Amino acid sequence: MKHGVAFRKFSRTSSHRNLMLRNLVTSLFEHEQIRTTLPKAKDTARLAEKIITLGKKGNESAYRRAQGFLLKPTVLPRLFTTFAERYKERPGGYTRVIQIDNRVGDNAPMALLELVDNPNDFKLDMTARAVGRELLTEKLRWNTPRGLLNSGVTDAHASVSNELKLRVTDKGQLRSVTRRNLQKVMKYRGAQTITEISNKATSYIESLLAKPIQQSRAQMAENSRAKSANTSYAAEFPKASSRAGTAVPGEVRSAVQLAQGALVRTRWSPKSRSGSANRAPPLPLRYSVQNLQLQ
Repeated sequence: MKHGVAFRKFSRTSSHRNLMLRNLVTSLFEHEQIRTTLPKAKDTARLAEKIITLGKKGNESAYRRAQGFLLKPTVLPRLFTTFAERYKERPGGYTRVIQIDNRVGDNAPMALLELVDNPNDFKLDMTARAVGRELLTEKLRWNTPRGLLNSGVTDAHASVSNELKLRVTDKGQLRSVTRRNLQKVMKYRGAQTITEISNKATSYIESLLAKPIQQSRAQMAENSRAKSANTSYAAEFPKASSRAGTAVPGEVRSAVQLAQGALVRTRWSPKSRSGSANRAPPLPLRYSVQNLQLQ
């Protein structure tokens, strides 16, 4: 007797469960990114892969089957035109499930379900941030932050192009993990994506360089105001952390954590709690991204 061969029931009847999954697949094709629980995201991705395969076939039989599955007729043209053209060379793996924090209330595991290579690709943005941070770290080995801020970073496009030509085990400006993620993102994309990643990496580098300036200006203004009032500004305006990559206003997680892949909560261990287990040795840098001071 076989056990455990059925799919998830979700505490629903068959008709209710099928309608829920059809609705999730329709919302995924409409918005290209949805946020739901992790088990629902896995079952939705399984069905979405099959529907995209029907869109790539492009015949009348596939159209009728997709029409009977999707709940919104306005999604059908995108399936047989936009998605079919986007995934024409990709043999499979059209969706991506990214586990995020648990839901407040019932602590249910949540996930971000998205179509790969979409205009707001989450993995592309995080890879671009990681590329920008590591390029800045490499440049700070030989230049000062003030010199980089005055000259700017204009060779990000050339650096990304050179990293794509290297193997994962080769030595370059990027780490092997970042180079592998970069090559995965670029595998089925065109050459214009190199420019997109380079622009995003350059923007992130500029934000890392500009953050200490904004902090110093704000602290100087508060310092002068506190001196005129003969009071200390430390209590009213505490010094912000100068650690690059911390969460800016509007973000819920620091960019460094996201760029390093910290998308979910790690399991607790006595060593990880004290911070001594995964502590990396300090880099022999004259300046580092973690402690960026303008001179």
